[in-house]
Amino acid sequence: MNKKINFFSGITLLIIALTLTSCDFKNEEVTPDVILTEQESQGLVYIREEEKLAHDVYVYLFNLYDNQVFNNISSSEQRHMDMILSLLVKYNIEDPVLLGEGEFANVELQQLYNDLIAQGSNSEVDALLVGATIEDLDIRDIETYKTSLSTPDIIQTYDKLLCGSRNHMRAFTTQLATFGVTYEPQYITQEVLDAIISSDNEKCGQI
Repeated sequence: MNKKINFFSGITLLIIALTLTSCDFKNEEVTPDVILTEQESQGLVYIREEEKLAHDVYVYLFNLYDNQVFNNISSSEQRHMDMILSLLVKYNIEDPVLLGEGEFANVELQQLYNDLIAQGSNSEVDALLVGATIEDLDIRDIETYKTSLSTPDIIQTYDKLLCGSRNHMRAFTTQLATFGVTYEPQYITQEVLDAIISSDNEKCGQI
């Protein structure tokens, strides 16, 4: 009887030992959380609000002129905002976005919104120029933040946003051409703009 108890006790101890060893091994395989640099965090916060600026301006201009291009692109900008928000949540960064349309925590973006709304209210052509200007600025800013990135999922998201902005630029410059107006870039170079508008629309995934 004692031999049977000792035998089963030995088996039990062996199972416990193997279990503990297995647990220790798994702990060694856990990947530590990614810690973003200050510039990476600041970039996400800024781009989140910049995408809101684009969205809010386009909603306003669609209501003003009933031009479908603003409605279509405002929906795309909402998806851009959502993509950045998912990264803010993932990396535990406070969302800067205010709920009110046309309201911004960043004072420079607030002033830019006010200026763009004023310009876009002058005429439909001015509104389309505002659209091209916003995409011009978006491309410059995202490319700038990308240069210091090392985190793969942020790089991938920024690449999707850039792809979308290039398509938006094509849409606005095409509409401007119907009015006989050529957009002159303010933030990216003329060479970059020419390369964008001379190429076909891109497939950017869910944006």
